[in-house]
Amino acid sequence: MKRITLTICTAFILFACNNDKKDEQTKTDKDTTKTASVEMKKDQAWIPIDSAMMDKGWKEAMTLGEPHKMLAKSNGTWRGDVTMWMADGAPPMKSTTTAVNTMIFNGLYQQSKHTGNMMGMPFEGISTVAYDNTEKQYVSTWIDNMGSGIMVMKGNWDDVTKSINLSGKMKNPANGLECSEREVFKIVDDNNQILEMYGPDPKTGKEFKIMEIKYTRKK
Repeated sequence: MKRITLTICTAFILFACNNDKKDEQTKTDKDTTKTASVEMKKDQAWIPIDSAMMDKGWKEAMTLGEPHKMLAKSNGTWRGDVTMWMADGAPPMKSTTTAVNTMIFNGLYQQSKHTGNMMGMPFEGISTVAYDNTEKQYVSTWIDNMGSGIMVMKGNWDDVTKSINLSGKMKNPANGLECSEREVFKIVDDNNQILEMYGPDPKTGKEFKIMEIKYTRKK
């Protein structure tokens, strides 16, 4: 009886393993088909289209809309009161910066040049913020003199909180590992804005507020 029971159990295990292999193979086949389908769709994006559709697409991509007009309201010079934390619960470090915002390329992009002191060192940074009519979302890039990379973040406008919520990834220069970061850019009123940046705590990996900048328009 034990031998029969063992034989049945062994047969069941082998059957289950074979089914797992079949499922695995089926999943692999599906993944391969899906990948091929995605690649095909990518290729199809460049299939020639008639000139009328192309003209219409390009005109829509470069047309100023309400998001661009909203960015233009921030033109001018701003004082930034910066608070930074090196880890969750760490003592705050404070400094001030100056930001000069200008709309470029017919008002499609906001370029912001930042100067000041950060952690006791001279600081310079440049950001570009756009509303991509094709992707239907905001795109932000950032470069500064304290690194050699370009941070790219994307996100949407939240009408309830009156803020742009952006997220992206960057590599930690200390260990070369990629981590996620996000920003919340809140428009308080025409003369006050708040930028909050969140990232992983260096010890626990849990998200915490890395930086907060309170912007006040200079008159």
